[in-house]
Amino acid sequence: MGKRLVLMVMVLILGVSVAWAQKQGGTMIVSFQDDISTLDPAIGYDWQNWSIIKSIFDGLMDYEPGTTKLIPHLAERYAVSPDMRTYTFTLRSGVRFHNGREVTAQDVQYSLNRVLNPKTQSPGQGFYVGIEGAQAVIDGQAQQASGIQAVDALTLKIRLAKPDASFLHKLALNFAHVVPKEEVEKYGPDFGHNPVGTGAFKLKEWVLGQRVVLERFADYFVPGRPFLDAIVFQVGLNPNVAFLKLLRGEVDILGDGIPSARFTEVMKKPELRKLVAVGDQLHTGYVTLNTRMKPLDNVKVRQALNMAINKQRIVRIINNRAAPANQVLPPLMPGYAKDYKGYPFDPEKAKALLAEAGYPNGFTTELYVYNVAPNPRIAQAIQQDLARIGVTVELKSLAQSTVIEAGGAGKAPMIWSGGMAWIADYPDPNNFYWPILGCASAVPGGWNWAWYCNKELEKRAEEADAMVQPEQQEARIAIYRDLFLRIMDEAPWIPIFNEKRFTMRAARIGGPEAIFVDPIHIPVNYDEVYIK
Repeated sequence: MGKRLVLMVMVLILGVSVAWAQKQGGTMIVSFQDDISTLDPAIGYDWQNWSIIKSIFDGLMDYEPGTTKLIPHLAERYAVSPDMRTYTFTLRSGVRFHNGREVTAQDVQYSLNRVLNPKTQSPGQGFYVGIEGAQAVIDGQAQQASGIQAVDALTLKIRLAKPDASFLHKLALNFAHVVPKEEVEKYGPDFGHNPVGTGAFKLKEWVLGQRVVLERFADYFVPGRPFLDAIVFQVGLNPNVAFLKLLRGEVDILGDGIPSARFTEVMKKPELRKLVAVGDQLHTGYVTLNTRMKPLDNVKVRQALNMAINKQRIVRIINNRAAPANQVLPPLMPGYAKDYKGYPFDPEKAKALLAEAGYPNGFTTELYVYNVAPNPRIAQAIQQDLARIGVTVELKSLAQSTVIEAGGAGKAPMIWSGGMAWIADYPDPNNFYWPILGCASAVPGGWNWAWYCNKELEKRAEEADAMVQPEQQEARIAIYRDLFLRIMDEAPWIPIFNEKRFTMRAARIGGPEAIFVDPIHIPVNYDEVYIK
């Protein structure tokens, strides 16, 4: 009896301590070197503003914190028609914008049409072209897409031109987050510096070049969130300076990550290592091989290059912040083939394949690379590896915009994707196909820098994306798994590594480990953080 009483007391004490640990209050400081470009959800498309936007705005759909599990958010529930083309969303009642007005289905309708409107210049426009009537808005022939209808104040219907199994994921992107029309019209192009949403935090202050301050939104519809009273984003801080400030207790989260020069020190010292959260990302770093340029149009040449690269050595160059990749999809992505071994590191076999392809003495080519560390060093390692099989590589170390332009114009034989590598927009395998390996993206200005196009696989991808029913998802993912293995057989890429996330925070900052390496919120899911 006495033991049971002691146990009950311990449970009560533990319960109180957990509640105390997550008590609402306090201010957190996050450091960034660069200023924040915009907080307009229709415009923001970089890792720095991604999580901030997600804390200020909400969409119909979202993900469980720290996971890739899709759940209704502003939508209380949804239903899909038998033909898998019409989605009916019932919105939560009583959700308010930061200006106090209640959110309606008309707000969602306006927000989606705003993304489609070419005047908005939203980089997310392409995600929603599958909605009926979207192209008419894009072409300037209509102001609203016929497939987006506000039935009443809390009911929204969206009709697609054809089924799309990833559509709900696209509604969880920041581009589909809901904005109030009156505030957008009030601020015009400057809405991105005066954001008004429904999120856990609202903008309190923005001093360009110095700081952005968010404060807790007292009327946020998610019970108990956020924990913090305020977040201060200090900008203009060199990552090394920010690191020292964190050690002194003047910074709580390193927004730019652990400085390379300090990484080994941090990981070796137990008192610092315990402040680091490590997790996988939906990321693959790769070399593109232009399949329309000789001799890279020869599949045996591309396969040989895949066998020539020492990926372990490249991973060591970046302080082991990644794992060697053997396929297009990252391990966290559905469809990743765990049993696939990929191309072995085998320079001798690579030489033999080159000879079979008609290049016994190798050839000369160019590798384009973004000229910011560590990318030139990685490119040099690739250059050295290829030299061992007789391939002479001239490095083109250039500004990021120049590399992107060369890739989109089809001028680059090879591109190391570092600094521009693909981090999935949403956790569905089709996001690693259509934008970067699909035939439709092998166009001037596109991101399919391998200029790869397989019409048979394109058809398979279309069939897979038409499989919307829950009971079809296992078969759909299996199709994508096989599709990406077929792509690896044709070798338009050399997958190099899957980068990991390393987030460092002050000892006083608490929260589940997963939210510091959240696969959706980069660098951190701010809504779930608390002061211990």
